[in-house]
Amino acid sequence: MPTPDSNPNIIVTVDVVLFTLRDKKLHLVLMRRPNEPFAGQWALPGGYVHRLEDADSLAAALRVLRSKTGIAPPYLEQLYSFADGARDPRGWSVSLSYFALVDEAVLTNAQAAAPGFDLVEVNAVPRLSFDHNRIFEVALKRLRDKSAYSTLPCYLLSEQFTFAQVHETYEHVMGVALDKSAFRRKLAEMDVLEECKGQRVGGAHRPAQLFRVKADLANRLRLLDRPLALHSLAS
Repeated sequence: MPTPDSNPNIIVTVDVVLFTLRDKKLHLVLMRRPNEPFAGQWALPGGYVHRLEDADSLAAALRVLRSKTGIAPPYLEQLYSFADGARDPRGWSVSLSYFALVDEAVLTNAQAAAPGFDLVEVNAVPRLSFDHNRIFEVALKRLRDKSAYSTLPCYLLSEQFTFAQVHETYEHVMGVALDKSAFRRKLAEMDVLEECKGQRVGGAHRPAQLFRVKADLANRLRLLDRPLALHSLAS
């Protein structure tokens, strides 16, 4: 039998930390809340779980992202469940949080078609609604930690890219310097990239070879046996 303080109306939402690279800096998507609580304040893209419409929390997260940003990201991973009676002034609530990565060009096109969100550099994130700062911080740590031993940053790249671009992407995501020779060996170990035959970019003297993620691995994360060797950008 339910106890007197049982609350059958617990709030259940999904919130998504959507990352991209802009001007060689890691950014995330934020939106102004249209309604109370916290009307007019910045927040992560999020919304209620629809019990009859959403098959699971992943379906809810994808639906929310499509409705708020017009984007279906190539990578979406469940992050954590944030739940307590203090995170939402309306009552006891649960946030089923996710983080996602997308190429900036996709975001730029979506923003032009349906403006309503903005990009904020991860080192300049303002005070957010609810406990969204905590969700963002957990997502950023997960992204950086996981990038050290996986192909995760490749989801921030366009379909074709140079070696220099993938190397820089890892550095910008992780906030560290990576030795180019060692990094090239690690990419070879992962065996996830293939040359775009006959396609190069740059000047006539030494045009750079274009690569892409192998088609059969485009939607799968590849892991390294050992993490990348890191060097502080300050060194």
